[in-house]
Amino acid sequence: MAPAAPATGLLEKLGVQLDPELLVLSLTHRSFAHENGGIPTNERLEFLGDTVLGLVVTETLYRRHPDHSEGELAKMRAATVSQKSLAVIARTLGLGRYVLLGKGEIRTRGNDKDSILSDTVESVIGAVYLSHGLEEARALVLRLVEPRLTAAADLGAGLDWKTSLQEAAASAGTGAPVYTSDAVGPDHAREFTSYVHLDGRLYGTGRGTAKKYAEQEAAERAYQALVAERAGDDAGA
Repeated sequence: MAPAAPATGLLEKLGVQLDPELLVLSLTHRSFAHENGGIPTNERLEFLGDTVLGLVVTETLYRRHPDHSEGELAKMRAATVSQKSLAVIARTLGLGRYVLLGKGEIRTRGNDKDSILSDTVESVIGAVYLSHGLEEARALVLRLVEPRLTAAADLGAGLDWKTSLQEAAASAGTGAPVYTSDAVGPDHAREFTSYVHLDGRLYGTGRGTAKKYAEQEAAERAYQALVAERAGDDAGA
């Protein structure tokens, strides 16, 4: 079993070496595993890589910004490790062409979906950590996210839409945002829809392959709706 494209170029871009079997595992999406008898997927590596990524980014932000509050650092971290940010990194690497996907995901261009790309970045980080330890994984993470770390300080509300919505709601005097979510589809192709209400009124809806992504999208739309609503109220006052 081999990656969807020869992975030599990917390893060169990453600047690391990996055991071939571990590399293949890091690129094996659950849709491919489901269609091939339930072989192991990259989800455990993704879980590990997510933790390593969060640790490295959190420590780096902490050291670089000694005057920032916990809330500011949390927003910067959220922006740096968001699904959108990791998908941008994946596209820069051309990662999509290497991912092993099932036929259904291939038909729907799964190799260019933010969710699949971001998850695969995390699984590759997990594989590097297992192979080479924390310091090599740290070096890789910093190479990958450096542009996002630099940009995070200027992203404003987009750093973390859920936190920004909570702050805007408090300023507007509404109740705290309330999130609910639905999920449809089989385990290997789950789709979440999240809704956010303020004072019992629906302000935003979002979708994603994980609840946290759907909630962020819902929060972004709710934040924009609340800000526009308040601007209208101010104009009419």
